[in-house]
Amino acid sequence: MASVKGTGGTAAGTSPGAAGNGGGRAPRRRGAPDRAVTFTAMVVAVAMIFVDQTIVSIAAPSIIEELGLSASGMQRVVNAYLLALAAFFALGGRLADIFGPRRMLVAGTLVFVVSSALCGSVPTGEFAEGWLIVFRATQGLGAALVFPAALAVVIGAFPVDERGRSLALFYVLAGSLTALGPVLGGWLTAWTWRAIFWVNVPIAVLSLVLTAVAHVPDVRRPERLDLPGAVLVAVGLGLSVLGLQQASAWGWASPATWACTLAGLLVLVLFCRHELRTDEPLIKLRVFRDRAFTADVLVLFFAMLAFVPVMFFASVYAQICLSASPDEAGFYLLYFFAGFGLSAQLGGRILDKRGARPAMMLGSAVGCVGFALWAGKLTELAPHDQWPYAALAGAGIGLLLSPAATDAANRSIDASYGEVTGITQTVRNFAAAVGMAVFGTVLVHVTTSRVTMTLTTRGMPEAEARSLARGVAEAVTGHPDDHRASGVGPISAVLRTADRAVRMDYAEANQRVFYGMAIAMAAALLCSFLHPGTRVTPKGTEESGEQSPV
Repeated sequence: MASVKGTGGTAAGTSPGAAGNGGGRAPRRRGAPDRAVTFTAMVVAVAMIFVDQTIVSIAAPSIIEELGLSASGMQRVVNAYLLALAAFFALGGRLADIFGPRRMLVAGTLVFVVSSALCGSVPTGEFAEGWLIVFRATQGLGAALVFPAALAVVIGAFPVDERGRSLALFYVLAGSLTALGPVLGGWLTAWTWRAIFWVNVPIAVLSLVLTAVAHVPDVRRPERLDLPGAVLVAVGLGLSVLGLQQASAWGWASPATWACTLAGLLVLVLFCRHELRTDEPLIKLRVFRDRAFTADVLVLFFAMLAFVPVMFFASVYAQICLSASPDEAGFYLLYFFAGFGLSAQLGGRILDKRGARPAMMLGSAVGCVGFALWAGKLTELAPHDQWPYAALAGAGIGLLLSPAATDAANRSIDASYGEVTGITQTVRNFAAAVGMAVFGTVLVHVTTSRVTMTLTTRGMPEAEARSLARGVAEAVTGHPDDHRASGVGPISAVLRTADRAVRMDYAEANQRVFYGMAIAMAAALLCSFLHPGTRVTPKGTEESGEQSPV
């Protein structure tokens, strides 16, 4: 089992003079006001990242309509951000260790905000999709530099026995910002969808000011940067997710799909071999010898298959099937985040008192039931019947997220919090990108099949119906009431009469996606049983979580 020495007491108990001169992490003896300022600064620092995960999903239909993107093209834009996060998080965590968290916070924030401004300035025309994909990817790079550094600062500022509650609060606040994304996105989209990117500019300015005021410590570890490892992990993750994403366009039987995916997995295998043979690797893979750490990471992986994709698919579902406006779709998602926010603090308390395993088991089970029940209600096209189950699904994610991430961080080798958060965030965001790719493929495939059946029953030839159905699946705008077929030909006439039926077809496709999310949560539940039930104490040792009272 991997050593947990240095957690808690070593990192948080650095001498008081270290924080002021960059010689150590935020010390354990700091006063509460200093901790509060540091905590607030880090929450604001990650605000852009969390808001951006959902705000673009709400604006997706408007972006598709103005720029002429297909639904799969829009998913590539969303996936570019998630993929860059997954590919560069390990690098970001390592850079935070080597060069110091404050430098990475500032550098990442600047990269993020410049990329946001360029996304908001995308020109219309044939270059629009490529433009958005490139600068959404550089946004992801900026986020990958910011988040591991911010999380490492928060972890180092609190002793082990307080981390559960403090990080639960951190994730609740971050989750609240994620929930704010749909509402803010709906309001801004009513003016112009470009404003969803421009809003990051004032947030970035506030982040930089608070980081300076908080005197964030800039401890550095004089180690070599493993550039070959960084290249290998980025290429491996990129190829594997690209293959999954393009499966909807290339087809699962296409050699290109499997060649891309398998090539990515092969590069990741080469990355692991390289890391095991390198003296100063990008990722110290021996941390996975700790059974508890491995269980934490697996639970995070399967939970994230559902967490980020649900924001995209639920918001587009609301706009298409429920005829909701962008801001109404934002409020629809608030049901999910209400459950998330209310349960996250409970998950943190369970972690502090009993360890991570009970919180992960309970959260996975609740989330599985919530997603399954929510899926069953999607075809009723009535939002008031869905909110209890959306809240239940969010509660499940809230219960397990902070305990899994915090327990993994507590088990970091030599208190290298930047590195271990880089590992967990790489896994989380890779899972989110895989979830978007796989569930997007399922959605397009099922929608095409169902719409084809609907049109053929109304007298359209099968070949013509399939071609048109594919167009419907690829060119969803989210405003069905405003974009009805208006031509005078037989195809337009069929589409006008089939309007509600097509909405139901799309709802049934989303139902398959949400059942897939329930299956992912069931897999997280199985992985939670792998956790031995031990927890890290303030002294850096392990004890059974079963010995602590609730």
